[in-house]
Amino acid sequence: MEITEVQVYPIDEDKLKAFVTITLDDCFVVRDIKVVKGHRGLFVAMPSKKRKDGTFVDTAHPLDSRTRRMLEDKILGRYQFELNRKGSQEIAH
Repeated sequence: MEITEVQVYPIDEDKLKAFVTITLDDCFVVRDIKVVKGHRGLFVAMPSKKRKDGTFVDTAHPLDSRTRRMLEDKILGRYQFELNRKGSQEIAH
């Protein structure tokens, strides 16, 4: 499996920092991934839905730690790239 596209939509909120859409193998899209600022720094939260009992369950997620790490590295790398790019554009104007 290869992540063939990562689209980052930065948000300027206290904890929520971005929404992310990824494409896998140019044929499968996962939307509503979030970049969240936690106590230990940024982390990736997979798409989820709220259950009747108030808890949340992921609607899509990696099944092993290697795949999770690969997703996180790609997503957080692209998030940082977009922040740097946005900062450069603001300076240029």
